[in-house]
Amino acid sequence: MTHISVKAVRAGLAAALVLLACAAPARAGGGHSAEDSWLMLTVGRARTPSTAEGGTMLRCDPPRGHRRAAEACAELAAVDGRIADIPAKDLVCPMIFAPVTAHASGRWRGRPVDYTETFSNTCMLTARTGSVFALDTR
Repeated sequence: MTHISVKAVRAGLAAALVLLACAAPARAGGGHSAEDSWLMLTVGRARTPSTAEGGTMLRCDPPRGHRRAAEACAELAAVDGRIADIPAKDLVCPMIFAPVTAHASGRWRGRPVDYTETFSNTCMLTARTGSVFALDTR
């Protein structure tokens, strides 16, 4: 007859618990689901954001809902969803005053996002926000 000590049983149970804990799938994004990253984007003429039919919904996992979704999501990921922190592009923009207002609201990795800024023209909008507000269908 085989005799198993209590210490051996405890060690075996502890090892089994460690293996089970390691095998459990981890959630990406620090506990937030991928669907926690979405933005409703609008661009309007002058100093007020457009309200035409609700704008464009950008979702980032997988990138969709936007003509340049993959680029926009990569730019947002690089700055943890803070649109104002997107590095300025090196563009030569005309000195034409045709103001546009960009607005984004939604969530980035579970954190609320509310961004509104007016730019002197669409070139400056692109230079400062990259692909995020590239909403036209041309």
